[in-house]
Amino acid sequence: MKKSIWLSALLSASLLAGNIEFEHAPAQPEHKLPNSKNEILSFNSILKESMNAVVNISTKTITQNQQSQHRLFNDPFFQEFFGHRGQLQNPSPLQKKQDLSLGSGVIISKDGYIVTNHHVIADADEIVVTVNNSDQEYIAKLIGTDQGSDLAVIKIEAQALNPIAISNADDIKLGDVVFAIGNPFGVGQTVTQGIISALNKNHVGINQYENFIQTDASINPGNSGGALIDSRGALIGINSAILSKSGGNHGIGFTIPIDMVQNIVSKLIEKGKVNRGFMGVNISKVTKDLQNLYNHKKGAIITDIQSNSPAQTAQLQRGDLIYEVNGKKVNGPYDLQRLVSSHDPNEVITLSLERDKQNIKKKLTLMGNDPYSTNSKSNIVVEGLYLSQLTDKLKETYQIPSNVKGVLIEDVKAQSSAHRNGFRPGDILIQIENMSIETIEQAKEAFSIYKGRTKRVYINRGGYIILLVTQ
Repeated sequence: MKKSIWLSALLSASLLAGNIEFEHAPAQPEHKLPNSKNEILSFNSILKESMNAVVNISTKTITQNQQSQHRLFNDPFFQEFFGHRGQLQNPSPLQKKQDLSLGSGVIISKDGYIVTNHHVIADADEIVVTVNNSDQEYIAKLIGTDQGSDLAVIKIEAQALNPIAISNADDIKLGDVVFAIGNPFGVGQTVTQGIISALNKNHVGINQYENFIQTDASINPGNSGGALIDSRGALIGINSAILSKSGGNHGIGFTIPIDMVQNIVSKLIEKGKVNRGFMGVNISKVTKDLQNLYNHKKGAIITDIQSNSPAQTAQLQRGDLIYEVNGKKVNGPYDLQRLVSSHDPNEVITLSLERDKQNIKKKLTLMGNDPYSTNSKSNIVVEGLYLSQLTDKLKETYQIPSNVKGVLIEDVKAQSSAHRNGFRPGDILIQIENMSIETIEQAKEAFSIYKGRTKRVYINRGGYIILLVTQ
């Protein structure tokens, strides 16, 4: 299935970059119950340390007045893209609307890196962080965000913070006692207790890449982005969502596991975004009817191979059953997706597969799973923007309306002025100051004319015209 960049542009604003060293809790802890009749099972001292690593997050989103939109949409230039959608009836008076939302985050470094959910900070104009037991508020910078996993990293300018200890995914077991720490309903930091109800939950329909820990610890609105910790106080995941018809807690909460958190967070801090490896196969699970045809009873069966893909280059075949990736077991299609997508484009992975009841190993070099990866990125770079001519073929491939004209922004250089000013992959460049843009040459000429000057740049983002100011 072709991925539509027109409908989902990558949300990423990398303002800082660097490396991070996680503070790991001791591996292979004992799992046991108290055995003395005069013992009270208390986690008071453990919780105090972990609670100091969980922060409250409030965001502000400012939406401009409809009156200014009315003036903008009535410009004949913009009506070409909007048609009747641009006609606003009875525009409201000049006003600004400020939306507030609350969530949680977890400190992962002494110098202020914080992990939270993508949906907590999505489209925020301002992110305010309050550290536990402190009245001081920090304005956070967005380092990077990944909608596919619902994770994001922000940073505050602070030192000597208390980062949380990180658990190991192999130490997480069904039935372990866990605690959820967060800021439900904005009432202040709260701790709830439960157990791990299930592991490796997918098909939930929350994120694109799902491998949740399920818990019955109470998770409510505002807990999003908070910590799920084990009885040592070590972080085992980031709380993301609940399953509820009413919006209240029904004892079914979903947490992003720590191995996925570390993988995504490291990439966001280093690059500001996540480029996932891609094989180019369609897959299905091993059903009961198929088990007799294979020695391995679990894995992912290849049902189709895309042309010019890594899978085709590696000579994979329909009917191959993949049961390991780099020695890690594949129990089903979601496992294969998760393991492959945890690797970067251009990485080489080793697949263990069964073909005609014979075990085979295949090495495969991954490519990017989106057209903005380094494998397909345009060589034409203007002021931090990777540009491609918007051809009829591109419009068809990425479901862009045929009447749209402009130049496609394939990617945006991390740490560039364009990145900081809000340009995103998938944007279509349509005008620079008073110069309409339909070709790359026109874009290069306009940027050259206004080089070093503050200029207004108009882009088409998913059918909406957005004005950005850059130098």
